[in-house]
Amino acid sequence: MTVPRFLLGDNTDHPEDIFIMHTEYPQFIINLANDDVEWYDELRGDESEIAIEIARLIEEASLFYDREMERYAEE
Repeated sequence: MTVPRFLLGDNTDHPEDIFIMHTEYPQFIINLANDDVEWYDELRGDESEIAIEIARLIEEASLFYDREMERYAEE
């Protein structure tokens, strides 16, 4: 099975939240409604490089969500 890099999550117990899961290293779930992040991998390396990578991944998660919503709107 091939798992996509990003997955969109939904939970009726949290209807206002928007969860995006990143399935590759470093694995995390971000709630785009409030930018809370839950990390599942230990981040290793230079702190400045980690900060840049985190910012990039969060931006990619947001872009993924925007793209998904555009595709839903087209249907």
